[in-house]
Amino acid sequence: MTTATTILRQHLIDPEICIRCNTCEETCPVDAISHDSRNYVVDAAKCKLCYNCISPCPTGAIDSWRNMPADQAYPLAEQLLWDNLPAQIALDHGTEVGAGDTATELPDEVERIAAASTAGQGGTAPPPWSAAHPYVNLYGIHAPAVATVSGNFCLTAEDASSDIRHIVLDFGSASFPVLEGQTIGILPPGLDAAGRPHHVRLYSVASPRDGERPKYNNLSLTVKRVTEDHEGKAARGVGSNYLCDLKKGDKVNVVGPYGTSFLMPNHAGSNLLMICTGTGSAPMRAMTERRRRKFAGGESLGKQMLFFGARSPGELPYFGPLTKLPKEFIDINFGFSRVPGEPKRYVQDLLRERGVDVARLLRDENTYVFLCGLKGMEKGVEEAFTELCRANGLDWSALRPQMLQQGRYHVETY
Repeated sequence: MTTATTILRQHLIDPEICIRCNTCEETCPVDAISHDSRNYVVDAAKCKLCYNCISPCPTGAIDSWRNMPADQAYPLAEQLLWDNLPAQIALDHGTEVGAGDTATELPDEVERIAAASTAGQGGTAPPPWSAAHPYVNLYGIHAPAVATVSGNFCLTAEDASSDIRHIVLDFGSASFPVLEGQTIGILPPGLDAAGRPHHVRLYSVASPRDGERPKYNNLSLTVKRVTEDHEGKAARGVGSNYLCDLKKGDKVNVVGPYGTSFLMPNHAGSNLLMICTGTGSAPMRAMTERRRRKFAGGESLGKQMLFFGARSPGELPYFGPLTKLPKEFIDINFGFSRVPGEPKRYVQDLLRERGVDVARLLRDENTYVFLCGLKGMEKGVEEAFTELCRANGLDWSALRPQMLQQGRYHVETY
């Protein structure tokens, strides 16, 4: 008889980027955090995973985690001697990779999709310097995590041509940490036409790192039901229809998480310039919700601009909640291309209209650009950046590679 190993998601502090400001120790309600002259450390026996210490940290050092056998948690004496975090150890359920490491093996389909989605920016870019360390490839196709559907909500109007869903997955006791901008893989049940198991389908996470419901082990996805191909011919998307048809209580096999680049900055004063269409709103929604919770807590934040395109208001995910956000928190610009009696407006048109304000943000070295959505939007957005930069004394052809190298320009399109 085999005894199952209890896995602990151990909370740690990264000594490489910690500035020893003491905010975490002051914030912790159970006195789990202490320090000496060298390091700040977390007592696994005291930590209740309440996340109270996460948002006050100015560098993201506090947002570090390792999956460990409960009886092998790193003791305080060992943590006090660290110069950097140890790598994630491999656990019995499959290869696990810790912060800053590279997964030893990714599904071929994941690599193919990732390469295609970042092709527009010229390949993978480094993450923002202050981004929290991501976990990747914790669960593989041979040993997936099993999540339970706790909600499936339609985001589009009844008469809209698109069926877009907000789906909440609960992971129970399974450790599945994700950051804003990361993706997860869904394994649809059944076999394809060739009699093989369906390959992995990737979806961006739409909730912030502390969950769709804070302090619960869950996350959300934004999924559009695919009913036709890129040429307009009838086609049933396997992954999207599977997810959109899920009911509360259904079980879902999940792999990942994936993504080490398309991550939001954590440092105070960072600006977010977000451009998206359709379900490309998922990572933007995650980043916005992360900062909204900080804003509600009274934190001082940088500027945030959102350019969001859809056919009509009824087909724009999260339209209602977005319109209710305070204008001093986020500057939102909507563009609709199929509203009867009105001219077509796309995200590139919105960028040109706000050229002065966009250029002002681009001049700031604390500004990070995130572009996500249909691949067809890339060319128009690039042209808009070129034109608005030229009109405002900037050279986009020189600025773009500089931002890319600095981890301040990120593209994921499909």
